[in-house]
Amino acid sequence: MSKKILLIHSSVDGHTVKILDKISSLIGEKRSVTKKCISEVSKDLIKQSDSIVIGASIRYGDHRKNLYEFVDQNKDLLDEKDNAFFSVNAVARKEDKNTANTNPYITKFLRKSKWRPKKIEVFAGRIDYPKYNAFDKYMIRFIMWITSGPTNMNESYEFTNWNQVKKFAQEIS
Repeated sequence: MSKKILLIHSSVDGHTVKILDKISSLIGEKRSVTKKCISEVSKDLIKQSDSIVIGASIRYGDHRKNLYEFVDQNKDLLDEKDNAFFSVNAVARKEDKNTANTNPYITKFLRKSKWRPKKIEVFAGRIDYPKYNAFDKYMIRFIMWITSGPTNMNESYEFTNWNQVKKFAQEIS
């Protein structure tokens, strides 16, 4: 019987789900995979899984509140399992901020949470200006301008290194 892996996402615009879908397709032949939104995960589902992977995106400098609530409420169960965490953020597009040791949002997550994942990764995300509402479009454009990122609001920009995602999938399978 194949081991059960639970892939959990806390996503704002869907790119974290896209990354989890890729991971699922890469490990699906070796593992029994279940994918869930973080708000749909029960303690029983965690208990039934051999491994837990949580992927979470950044918006305006922080992971979503539901991520912190989930890991705080389930820390003991998570610690009993093989587990991994990855963050998805546009800052990781920069070479000096694209590792778990150099990404400020991983540092911030570890400072705010008592959970210590056994494996940590960071993936560059996506800026999808046409999809955003007016407020988000201008706020994200301003942040991109400050950080020397792309500012053309008619375009979408995907920064994800899919080879890095593939390597991560191999490591957790």
